[in-house]
Amino acid sequence: MINQNSYARWSLEPYCIGMKLRALRTRKRLTLSRLATETGLSTALLSKLETDRMIPTLPTLTTICRVYGVGLSYFFSEPQRHSLSITRRAQLEGKGRSSDSVRRTPLHAMVEHVGLHAESIDLAPDGTSCMPVPSGALCGFVYVVAGKLRMDSSGMVEVLETGDCAYIDSQAPMAWSAGSKEQCRVLLVLPA
Repeated sequence: MINQNSYARWSLEPYCIGMKLRALRTRKRLTLSRLATETGLSTALLSKLETDRMIPTLPTLTTICRVYGVGLSYFFSEPQRHSLSITRRAQLEGKGRSSDSVRRTPLHAMVEHVGLHAESIDLAPDGTSCMPVPSGALCGFVYVVAGKLRMDSSGMVEVLETGDCAYIDSQAPMAWSAGSKEQCRVLLVLPA
């Protein structure tokens, strides 16, 4: 005989009901005790539902839906889109496009419709990389993972250190280089 509880858990797992419950509560800035007051359910029950230690009944979900102003379909709808691309450090070692002074390693998913372009850029000490401006404009974020990054643009020079980040929205040509005698590694994130 099939264990009904384990089958129910297995069949409801893709819907992430507990995670959706917690996300709704935190979005509405409610505590468990406040939600318990609003719904008439116990805080212990609500906690078990949010942590997937208990399977909610339809009447319980309906009660919670009324408080949040959502329908049951919120909990049982399939995601319109879900993509997760993981790049492990071991996959990156020795890979990437490189020249003597610059190594660029794509970090984004290699799929047709990617929303973001992300890459790790390693600049050798005293090496210079001219940052091409895509389609006449560069808009994105740069985060310095290690070392110092020197950014030259329109007669201005900025030096970013490890942990610094910059938002760039510019049509001006840019040149990047390591800002010291050590290698510089930056993370660049741009819209695709």
